[in-house]
Amino acid sequence: MAQSTYTVQGMTCSHCASSVTEEISQIEGVRDVEVDVATGKVTVSSDRQLADDEVRGAVTEAGYQLVS
Repeated sequence: MAQSTYTVQGMTCSHCASSVTEEISQIEGVRDVEVDVATGKVTVSSDRQLADDEVRGAVTEAGYQLVS
């Protein structure tokens, strides 16, 4: 199991967190997504190490920006 933490810019509410969680959860192998709106941190647990581009694409699809 792999775990990675990312910073997402632009989230301000629980709806934002839900949108990001929904999009990232669609990536193959993702088991859990934890979002902290206050810090912008998103922690993803998955069966394999995810490519940053996969996560960036999901975050962009949700309407936000991956900053790290």
